[in-house]
Amino acid sequence: MNILKILTKYYLYMILIFFIGRLSLFILYFDNIQDTNISYWLTFLYGLRMDTMITSFLLVIPLITLSFTPGKFKNFANKFLKYYFVVVLSVLIYMENATFPFIAEYDVRPNYLFVEYLIYPKEVFSMILADYKVALTLAFSMIGVFAYLFLKYRKNDFLVVFETHYFKRILLFIPILLILFIGVRSSFGHRPANISDAMYSNNRALNEITKNSLYSVGYAMYINSRNGSKKIIKQYGKMDPVEALSRVKKRLGIVSINEKSPLSRLETTHFKTNKPKNLVIFVQESLGYQYVESVGGEKGITPNLNRLSKEGILFEDLYSNGTRSIRGLAGITAGNFSVPGKGVLKRNKSQSDFFSIASLLKPHGYYTSFIYGGESRFDNMKGWYLGNGFNEVIDQPKFDDKCFTGTWGVCDGDVVTRANEEFKNLYAKNKKFATVMFSTSSHGPYDFPDNTIELVNGVEKKSVENAIKYADFAIGKFIKLAKKEDYYKDTVFVVVADHNQRTYGKDMVPVNMFHIPGLILGKDIKPLVYDKISTQPDVLATALDLIGLDLQYPIMGHSIFSDKKKNISLMQFHSSYALRVDDKVAIIRPGKKPMTFLYTKKDEMKVIFEHLVKIESDVELEKDALAFVVALDYLYNNKLYK
Repeated sequence: MNILKILTKYYLYMILIFFIGRLSLFILYFDNIQDTNISYWLTFLYGLRMDTMITSFLLVIPLITLSFTPGKFKNFANKFLKYYFVVVLSVLIYMENATFPFIAEYDVRPNYLFVEYLIYPKEVFSMILADYKVALTLAFSMIGVFAYLFLKYRKNDFLVVFETHYFKRILLFIPILLILFIGVRSSFGHRPANISDAMYSNNRALNEITKNSLYSVGYAMYINSRNGSKKIIKQYGKMDPVEALSRVKKRLGIVSINEKSPLSRLETTHFKTNKPKNLVIFVQESLGYQYVESVGGEKGITPNLNRLSKEGILFEDLYSNGTRSIRGLAGITAGNFSVPGKGVLKRNKSQSDFFSIASLLKPHGYYTSFIYGGESRFDNMKGWYLGNGFNEVIDQPKFDDKCFTGTWGVCDGDVVTRANEEFKNLYAKNKKFATVMFSTSSHGPYDFPDNTIELVNGVEKKSVENAIKYADFAIGKFIKLAKKEDYYKDTVFVVVADHNQRTYGKDMVPVNMFHIPGLILGKDIKPLVYDKISTQPDVLATALDLIGLDLQYPIMGHSIFSDKKKNISLMQFHSSYALRVDDKVAIIRPGKKPMTFLYTKKDEMKVIFEHLVKIESDVELEKDALAFVVALDYLYNNKLYK
């Protein structure tokens, strides 16, 4: 039984690493879990199940090696397994260390995001080296000490196994493999256990502590490799696409006129004109509501946006599609909600013939462009915009005169200067234009030029507050430049965030952290504060309404001037979806029953609360949440969003 004994020893080594990591998270985030109505100590029991699944999988190769290697090759097998476990245990130590900054940034265990952006090494590693020097140093120091001690004191750990007769080792293979199979499967039911089994409570922070980081990343990679398949959608539940589309259209107030585009309809403008206006959408990276005073945030960080909010239409209760830039860009450029899996900017079937403002406005004589200070190959922005009707992409390589370049590209100040020149030239040529601009400055590591803003008191220079204040400076500079030019009077300007800076909190879906600012400006636009729930597709529909054209489109929102506008939003938080109608929120998650909550903004003491409170299930609302997921996937897979 020496094989079982040695495998058990290494099983316990790995479990110990996971336990130390989980215990540390438990202590660190205890304030977020102590008021849960389920025993938080169960996190260690359910967590052990998650740990055993990945550990059993990692022990299969050692089992095969120890069972089938003849005695004369025992030294080779010993050396192979020695280095195998050095690598495996080092990876586990690294993952447990990496979990802490990842949770601090995204409020979840490492998932697909952990590996998704490794295809952009320049941007990603520059950011990591700038923001996580201490964490990296600590992790690699721990790995170095471990590797040295392991190689010194565990040189011949596996030789003792070869004292067991070769045929006896082969006979032991099947029963031990069965044990490992049970460990990997971790269930005697019809289906094996998976990541959803860690989500045993209503407290999201507790569920994240229960998960295993390495398993979480591996499972996410497996799921994402099967994007768009029926198996992904089945994790949320079953619904016929016809019923799903019917429910979605009813919730959104859409009456379709085109079978080939189920959401397409004719929208008559409320601002009819013989000279349609230009459209400029300035998308702000990670600009959360909490930094913008005019929508309830902190004072002093966005003085320009606060001042301009009194000149145009302010969206006071606006919510983002998701937590990543590509979700926001799709919402504000194409007017669709977040599809399950990868965003449409990165998926094969949406690289052409997918609805965008370019395909909508090009028949009306508009010249369309995307202006970005970074390298637009990131997140496949360039390919998606050019493939879906945009005439031109102006990105970092096309900026000749630039004052400052940071980790993510040319600063926002240079971007708005270049954009202003482009618009002047187009207007001088009597060309109508529609442009999406995308900022970079308020993305970590928060690079921006010196001597442009008065730094925020009490925080270091390279902080989110100062980066956002610089982004706000660029917004003010852009509008100031535009007001001096002739094109200003004939242009609708939109300033809107792609998502919040950090989406965190103990709620299953932290609704308040999807809250973002949005503003529409223009010479003839009357100041208005729109205080009802709105989405990025609503902002796009409103902006298109204001340019003065009757348009046919499939946008998943309505102009705020339309009586069809609904008090609704759909938010994607990693693999969870939250459908909010008024203050009721239905949440669906893979492998779990849907739940209904009340989004309460104040408690009994009239103190700002902004949390989800579980209530009796609203079955129809929960079915509609599933309908959105099914319909979004169906529209994408059948290329019907056009």
